[in-house]
Amino acid sequence: MHESTDTVVIGAGPAGIAVAEHLREAGHTGGITVLSAEDHLPYDRPPLSKEALLDDAAPETFALRPEAFYDEYDVALRLGCTAVRVDRAAGAVDLADGDRVPASAVVLCTGGRPRTVNLPGADLGGVHTLRTVEDAAAIRAGLERGGPVVVVGGGFIGTEVAAAAATRGCPTVLVESADLPLGRVLGSEVAGVLAGVHRERGVELRTGVAVTGFAGNGRVERVELADGSRLAADLVVVGLGMAPSHELAATAGLAVGDGVHVDDRGRTSAPGIWAAGDVAATPAPGNGRQRTEHWKAATQLGVRVARDVLGLPPEPPTVPWFWSDQFDLNIQLAGAPGRGPQRCVRGDVADLCFSVLYHDDGLVTGITAVNRGRDVRPATDLIRSGTRVDPGSLDDPATTLKALARAARCTR
Repeated sequence: MHESTDTVVIGAGPAGIAVAEHLREAGHTGGITVLSAEDHLPYDRPPLSKEALLDDAAPETFALRPEAFYDEYDVALRLGCTAVRVDRAAGAVDLADGDRVPASAVVLCTGGRPRTVNLPGADLGGVHTLRTVEDAAAIRAGLERGGPVVVVGGGFIGTEVAAAAATRGCPTVLVESADLPLGRVLGSEVAGVLAGVHRERGVELRTGVAVTGFAGNGRVERVELADGSRLAADLVVVGLGMAPSHELAATAGLAVGDGVHVDDRGRTSAPGIWAAGDVAATPAPGNGRQRTEHWKAATQLGVRVARDVLGLPPEPPTVPWFWSDQFDLNIQLAGAPGRGPQRCVRGDVADLCFSVLYHDDGLVTGITAVNRGRDVRPATDLIRSGTRVDPGSLDDPATTLKALARAARCTR
């Protein structure tokens, strides 16, 4: 165990804080410095597209840890500090203010930035992306004016923002170039249900069409679409995913692509440097790589990195899990939803309380649950165990998933 290592964590999101926390909990006695380019106490980003747009909440409400945590864990938290260089030869991190922080181990948790659009009028006032508390405050102020609102992009950020806008009573249009918002993630069946809910709650969906530009006199007034139509807009939110902030890694000579290339323990191509969170591109099935922009995945990789820094064996693999809140719907996904030749539905789709299980002849591969969170944990247990169950029992509403998971544990 390398207890004397001075570890510098660049980035203070869920992954970075998980690294610092678990280094200490695993017995690390060396120095830990966390660098954050933002001036706020490190905070959670998922509420920014939900509660922050609906409630009058201060940034501290979303803090990942209370301020006392950093003293208790002896973590040097440096706010408003931008790292500009990782000096591998000298074992140090250079900051924009000219300071230099010694580092025997460096963990890159630099996250990313929202993808923008290179379209006419994209720089007009009232056209926003969403990543920071300042972004959320600006969008909330736009919502308070009452709209009309146009959301570009039908992923989780886009659909959550559209739900918040409609809930606040703003005339809202969601533009998505695919056939359905979230169709690729949720599958056509569940995505179709969610699309119906958005329409019923006042969101106009314009699918299968691209945005070609924005127009207005100093401030956005219209959104122009490829089919020739125009949408009135006082506020535009562009939610087209995130580009990884891997510039530090690239200038340090690390392997990068769509993110920093790491192994399943977060180790980069250079000894003594790890990466975790949204910026990390981990091995994917086959020969590819993938970035997983989910809160849980970020914290889990942060824990694996902390253990590897200390030379500890990795913990057992975990099952991917993600959630979204839209209107009065809680949507949870675990495993690999949509993968598996068979599927079964539990609950009542019409009542918006159901789950869809995906399996391969009884081997559960994934679940999507809508207002039916009780199915997620036992389904996750079945996915993790790799235990094959009777396919008929998955379809039988009289047999609970909890009972199936309990039986699977007894057979292991």
